[in-house]
Amino acid sequence: MDQQVVIGDIPLSWRDVVNVARHAAPLVLSRACRERVQQARDVVEQVAASTVPHYGINTGLGALCHVVLEREALSSLSKHTLMSHACGVGAPLREDQVRAIMCCAVINYSHGHSGISPALVERLVQLLNANIVPWVPSRGSVGYLTHMAHIGLVLIGEGEVLVEGGRMAASEVLRQHAITPLELGPKDGLSLVNGTPAMTGLACLVLDDAARVADWAEVAGAMSFEALRGQRDALDPAVTGLKRHPGVQHSAGILRRLLTDSPWLEQCQGDHLQDALSLRSMPQVHGACRDQWEHATRQIDLELQSATDNPLVIAEDGHYRIVSQANPHGASVAMACDVLAMAVAEWGSMSERRSYRLVTPQANDLPAFLTREGGIKSGMMIAQYTAASLAADNKRLAQPAVVDNFLTSGLQEDHLSFGESAALKLDQALENTYQILAIEMLLAAQALDLIEAPGFASGTELARRLIREQVAYYMEEHPLHRDIENLHAWLRHPHSLSPFAGYVG
Repeated sequence: MDQQVVIGDIPLSWRDVVNVARHAAPLVLSRACRERVQQARDVVEQVAASTVPHYGINTGLGALCHVVLEREALSSLSKHTLMSHACGVGAPLREDQVRAIMCCAVINYSHGHSGISPALVERLVQLLNANIVPWVPSRGSVGYLTHMAHIGLVLIGEGEVLVEGGRMAASEVLRQHAITPLELGPKDGLSLVNGTPAMTGLACLVLDDAARVADWAEVAGAMSFEALRGQRDALDPAVTGLKRHPGVQHSAGILRRLLTDSPWLEQCQGDHLQDALSLRSMPQVHGACRDQWEHATRQIDLELQSATDNPLVIAEDGHYRIVSQANPHGASVAMACDVLAMAVAEWGSMSERRSYRLVTPQANDLPAFLTREGGIKSGMMIAQYTAASLAADNKRLAQPAVVDNFLTSGLQEDHLSFGESAALKLDQALENTYQILAIEMLLAAQALDLIEAPGFASGTELARRLIREQVAYYMEEHPLHRDIENLHAWLRHPHSLSPFAGYVG
């Protein structure tokens, strides 16, 4: 369990959300945070008791915003909001995805501009720290509403909870933990389903995954570079230093560290003029992808620091006003995820091209398809087919979601972000790329095993040794998918990169 994450006056980052969602770091509300939430709630209670219409507090929602409601109907409005908005479909989100969304919701409310009941915020924290995870269907969001509605149901004893791979009625889980379902008040239902916490939470997790993909792409690429007799002049700092992008410098530095002391590469220098682009342009392409990741981290951190409810409670000179606006629009998050999806597709595409060169006899001096028994055996030939299929999937997943659009809620919501869609397709692209990198590393290790060399670089030799701890040299005595699965699981383990800290740090 990681050190607790405190919501106070210091802005939180996407890494804090990951610590809560994936590493069970306890979430704690500071006194200042509680005070901000309570002050905004006091304003909502005052407005709810008035006859002046304020959207979502004492009126209907969306296209029904002109319908003014009586005070005694506002609790029912909140409950009905959850019931009607909880209409997601499809396979459920993973536990870490739901926890990330819940954490981002708490952060959003903590800014003190939502006016949600403090008890609801405290209850979300309680559920997170007790690891009570709502069952949330993954499909059906145009940018907000459905995911948080399913989470909100659990707060009032409705809906379902993920339990040991299945699901159980929320009322029973709350009873087992001696937790009383909450009663909703004015604006509570709207605040629960509103804003960008769902897309932001999902985005925090893909940033975490993409950071590791970036480093694994360098390790895999270095192994292939060495196996394919790469010419190190392309990685020379005198060359890469003339490409001013920070990501290029970062990537080139990692590749040099991984390959710097290779007797084999020293022997191979000058035996051909230049390498294929999938080898010599790794700093330029991997580096460009890293720069897009850096851009995405800035966008997501800024979103975490933003109040994204509608309406918002605005304090000015000791007075408060309720403002209807569009901060729940998630264009910034959606665009960040869409651009990062293109970067992820590029990491995967480069890896697949290197895999192709490893198994293709016309492109190397290795035994055809990485087997010494060609003919009776196909070697690693078809593994590259799998990588090609996944890379093709990534190209489709790299199509932007944010540029799509539909009309919803009558004519009130006529421009949508599809931020959750952008984050979820990015999540799938990352899973594909982990598989593609696993295949490349499997092939590269096989290639290095087939080379009679005076020695390899310490970085690539470390990678080969660790891979061989997961899978043996392939002799076609078992289905190849088992080795891909084992290596994929190793790459995805949160601590598998630790031995490479001196190279990729």
